[in-house]
Amino acid sequence: MDPTPLQPGRRPHVLIIGGGFGGIWAAKALHKTPVDITVVDRTNHHLFQPLLYQVATAGLPAPSIAAPIRQMFRGDEQVTTLMAEVSGFDLAARQVRLADGGRIDYDHLIVAAGATHSYFGNDAWAEHAPGLKTLSDAFSIRRRALLAFEAAERADDPVRQRDLMTFVVIGAGPTGVEMAGTLVEIARHTLPGEFRRIQPAQARVLLVEGGGRVLQAMPPGLSEKARQQLERLGVEVLLDTKVTAIDADGLWVERGGQRERIDSHSIIWAAGVAASPLARMLGEAAGVACDRAGRVPVEPDLSLRGHPEVSVIGDMAAARSHPKKGAPTAVPGVSPAAKQMGQCAARNLQRRLAGQPTEAFVYRDYGNLATIGRRAAVVDLSSPLGPIRFSGFFAWLFWLIAHVYFLIGFRNRIAVLMDWAWAYFTYERHARVVAGEAGAGGPIGPVRDPAVEG
Repeated sequence: MDPTPLQPGRRPHVLIIGGGFGGIWAAKALHKTPVDITVVDRTNHHLFQPLLYQVATAGLPAPSIAAPIRQMFRGDEQVTTLMAEVSGFDLAARQVRLADGGRIDYDHLIVAAGATHSYFGNDAWAEHAPGLKTLSDAFSIRRRALLAFEAAERADDPVRQRDLMTFVVIGAGPTGVEMAGTLVEIARHTLPGEFRRIQPAQARVLLVEGGGRVLQAMPPGLSEKARQQLERLGVEVLLDTKVTAIDADGLWVERGGQRERIDSHSIIWAAGVAASPLARMLGEAAGVACDRAGRVPVEPDLSLRGHPEVSVIGDMAAARSHPKKGAPTAVPGVSPAAKQMGQCAARNLQRRLAGQPTEAFVYRDYGNLATIGRRAAVVDLSSPLGPIRFSGFFAWLFWLIAHVYFLIGFRNRIAVLMDWAWAYFTYERHARVVAGEAGAGGPIGPVRDPAVEG
């Protein structure tokens, strides 16, 4: 389908859906290209998701890892930012439908709406085991965790105290590992001395993983070191353990063919992700079948089949990397990939405008990092001389520096460093504030009050 000729004097309109890594990097890459850009997101902020667990565990306030999208493009008259929710696509008319009934025309469309939680067909579990993808999710998890200790302090029954201070993280990917390690640090180092009837250090933190090892994207050696570091911190790691049911009072798991009950009021879901529902809407509009994770298959240049004016990037795209040598490989759902896809989509759009052929996407894998807890992390880097792998304190220091570096564009890199330095030397977490009053939503109810953020 060839682009519709533009009216004389009108610049092409590029519509970008999603203010995450893919969408923002695409918009930045189009800077000074003779196009008008509209960025649409249902929130008003860009979120640095790799540090979202720090908000959920009271290590950082939300503004430390989030920035208003409008602020990021302040003074750039080429970019218009809209806070709106997309509800559908009319590819023939080149329009995007909005939930409020509005429509936005486009000449070129970049869809980067990201991912959401996947409960593998058990969506009822979401009420009892929230996932971590948004600031709202982080506030909910933080509320649950902090109010669990408050409820335990008031409980007279030792069994109920034990259940309230049992935290279960499901899924041993980077988010699950980071959450579990940080929860142990809070219980053993941050909270002791603040309560009179309970001993927070006696809290249990369980990391439940259906596979045979943690951090399965890592090499087996680093994965094993990560497990050992987790257990030294005090995390109970349950491998080859399948979750079969979750309710308000805990969960059922299956281990070695035996069912086991774990009573807990604080369950965190980090086991699965699926593409945004917009992916299936786009697939249906284009007559393209999505994969099992709800992602849209794309052409080598990241365009939608039959619609070269539409690019799909980030977690929404079932994309493959096409190196000059070797077979195509699947692109992982990580933030560096989303950034690179955003930049590739922008370059290909520029090539189309110039009448040049587009290029296939090639993912440059720089490696993986995962922090496990205080002074503990694993690093797997790619280099021309081969992989560089290490763990422990220096890996943790490398992880810290890398994440502060990639906060480029945020006003508070120094503030984050100061918060982390203070927490390192004092174990204190000053973001332990939740809105709402005692009893709202039950003892640790899932009320999603916006947390008080400084």
